[in-house]
Amino acid sequence: MSTVAAIRSLFAPNSATQAEEQVRQESLAISEGLKRQDAGLLDQLIVRYQHRLLRYLLFLSGNREMAEDMFQEVWMRVLTRGGQFNGKARFETWLFTIARNLVIDQRRKRTMSSLDELFEVGNDEDRAMTFEVADDDPTPFDRFSNVEDRERISQALLSLDTLYREVLVLRFHEELSLDEIAKVTRAPLSTVKSRLYRGMAAIKPRLEQSQIRRETV
Repeated sequence: MSTVAAIRSLFAPNSATQAEEQVRQESLAISEGLKRQDAGLLDQLIVRYQHRLLRYLLFLSGNREMAEDMFQEVWMRVLTRGGQFNGKARFETWLFTIARNLVIDQRRKRTMSSLDELFEVGNDEDRAMTFEVADDDPTPFDRFSNVEDRERISQALLSLDTLYREVLVLRFHEELSLDEIAKVTRAPLSTVKSRLYRGMAAIKPRLEQSQIRRETV
């Protein structure tokens, strides 16, 4: 039985508390495995997260060839820097942080201007907002949840500013919490909420127009 599977089998997900404990134990098991440079564990992690990681890199870079090149490099960094993962956060939070930093590094090398300008320099539209984004509010993605053709959603996301696209992908595709997104993006929680709200406001009319075109075809 794999390391991750063994940890999972110890806990029955009958309650939120048990689920949280399961995640905590799994993160600690992954941390210990990475410190030992367990090749078997790395293979398991690649199989488990490969689609999510490549999707995140595609949305972040907007370039498939660049995303595929970085995909390999991310796992090399996981292997060589595994000792830095202490298991206190979910593994995917650490994984996406590595991927994000790599995108910034690669863009800086290729263009001499980094994504830091997009990710870290705030403007009037990126300022903190005073309201809360309710988790149970319907999102612009809800009506598309069962649509077979997800290409329309991808195209709508790619048309957004990188700041907003990243937060929407992490929240609705990767299902990270707002706190986890703040850790990945190294942004204050209030800024994450602002980007999420503005991203949803920007993508909603795009999705609605796409839906109308789909229904009239």
